[in-house]
Parts: sequence; structure tokens; C-alpha cells
Amino acid sequence: MLVAIVKYNAGNIYSVNYGLKRLGIEPVITADPEILRRADRVIFPGQGEAGTTMRYLREHRLDEIIVGLRQPVLGICIGMQLLCRSSEEGDTRCLGVFDVPVIKFRSTRHEEKVPHMGWNSLSDLRSDLYSHVTQGEFVYFVHSYYVPLNCDTIASSEYIVPFSASMRKGNFYATQFHPEKSGKTGERILRNFIELGT
Repeated sequence: MLVAIVKYNAGNIYSVNYGLKRLGIEPVITADPEILRRADRVIFPGQGEAGTTMRYLREHRLDEIIVGLRQPVLGICIGMQLLCRSSEEGDTRCLGVFDVPVIKFRSTRHEEKVPHMGWNSLSDLRSDLYSHVTQGEFVYFVHSYYVPLNCDTIASSEYIVPFSASMRKGNFYATQFHPEKSGKTGERILRNFIELGT
């Protein structure tokens, strides 16, 4: 099985690479359109700023490649946010796979720090991506922006407000949390993604 990680100007690519290797998978890190189209699974990870990252994707025509993929695709962290319609970060137009906005956390109490960093539990699990994952299991988040709950939400969490921890639309899956940094639960989710439909 060919697993490709999209190579672009956002961090966190190599932690996903190591996470997959722990599962015995040797992914290819690439921006080559033909390899991305031919891959059995594509992972679109990232940490960074939405506006800068979207400019890079458009300049390298990776925006067209990503939205045109037909195999299972997993967006992680900013990868999930970039798959949405728009982001308040830099008033950025994103890829539009998920027709929802990305909104900045606004703290209402002193103890509500932004960015949200740490372990939060998952609830309302509704996908094969969460096969053998129990309601209430904890995963690791680092984010200042969130996606509201919507019709594509397949897992939720809560920090200041309830938000989409994960979404799915067609062949596109996404997690706001970092499965590669989420211990055994994250490993199970990554394995489930690799094994979708097999």
C-alpha cells in the first residue's frame, strides 16, 4: 500500500511520518501530483498559519491536486482547517471541501488560555475512523482556531465551546487533534484510516 504525506510549507510532517513508521508503514513525503493521485491513502498534516499556507498551496497548485483526490484523505490539525471553506486566521479562503468556517477561540475566563494545548476527550464518535475507540478517550490538541459542530462532524470535543474534533465528507476525513501525538488511541485512529475499506 502506498501512503503519501503531502509535502508543503507547514510543520508537523515528520512527526506524522514517524507515527506511521511506528505502525510498520513507510510513507512517501511528496508534492508530486502523480504520486499523490496514485497513492492508496493521502495524509495532509500541518501546523502553521492559514493565509501563508494557502498562498503556498495555490502557488504550487497543490490546492487543485488535494481537492481532486479520490482515495481516502486525512487532514490533521491545520490540514483539517484548510479543508474548510474559510478561516478567520488572516481572513483566508480555504479549500472548501467542508462548507464550514474556522473560528478563533475567544476566552471568557482567565483560565481559558488560547491556544488550547493538551489532552481532551472525544465524544459522539460516528465513523469507521473510530472503530475500537471508546467514547471519552483522550487525544492531544494544539490549536487557536476551531471548527463549529456541523453536519460533517464525526467526533466532538469541548474547550470554551463544543467543537468538531473530527469530520468526514466523502473520501475526506479530518482530525483537529494530532493522532500521531495521541498515544495508543491515536495509533488506533491512524491504523483505522489506513485500513478503511480493506
